[in-house]
Amino acid sequence: MARKETYRQRYNDKQVSEGIEQPAPAPRIKREPIDPAIQLPYAEGKMILIDKPLHWTSFDVVRKMRSLLQIKKIGHAGTLDPLATGLLIVCTGKFTKKINEYMAAEKEYTGQITLGAVTPTYDLESLPEQIKPFHTITDEAILQATKQFTGTIQQFPPIYSAIKKEGVALYELARRGVNVKLEARKISINQFEITGINLPIVSFKVVCSTGTYIRSLANDFGAALGCGGYLSSLRRTRIGDALVVDSLDMDAFEAGLILKNDNTA
Repeated sequence: MARKETYRQRYNDKQVSEGIEQPAPAPRIKREPIDPAIQLPYAEGKMILIDKPLHWTSFDVVRKMRSLLQIKKIGHAGTLDPLATGLLIVCTGKFTKKINEYMAAEKEYTGQITLGAVTPTYDLESLPEQIKPFHTITDEAILQATKQFTGTIQQFPPIYSAIKKEGVALYELARRGVNVKLEARKISINQFEITGINLPIVSFKVVCSTGTYIRSLANDFGAALGCGGYLSSLRRTRIGDALVVDSLDMDAFEAGLILKNDNTA
């Protein structure tokens, strides 16, 4: 069976097709065994705050950390799309039992919605289409439109999502052209604040419950304004009490681990 194509493979192939030169892959370096004294706390259980890089899937982060820590029991609490950055809670050892608890916590995001078009994926993983004028939309209309999306509402997830139907992810069915009937889900949006308007770009901050799709919110917001809209950037800044400002990016986490390992060698 052919190996399943990953998001990053598709992204790199797209870059190549557009004539964007890709850097040569870094030479594979044999990883030194991690000192057991450093590894043990992670094997027993830790909650680690990671700032997920752009174009990485959440599982890319988990896979990298498995390699760095050389342990298998690692998981993440709440998927971030490849085009989103920000806070990802990674749990190891006995802390993996807390994943559902972290996933249920309130989330906070910042980002941008681009008005005047839609995309099939509700973000920039697909190309804008159905271009419409947006210049006549007033700041007042934009601010007023947020009100219908606050509180407890019904939201349809994107057809390009990891939700499974009969064991198959919706995005796989969508790529096959299968017509899937979506069901609305009850979510809570506690805050939907417009933080900047520079048409066609609208910047926002959202505080919401688990299960909220910010891509769907962007699509629905554009529809409410009559011109369409899609999510053009997204950053998760908080999960419960955990803040992205207290997180490490992957390079910093790896460098810190190497330094500890070298100091005990």
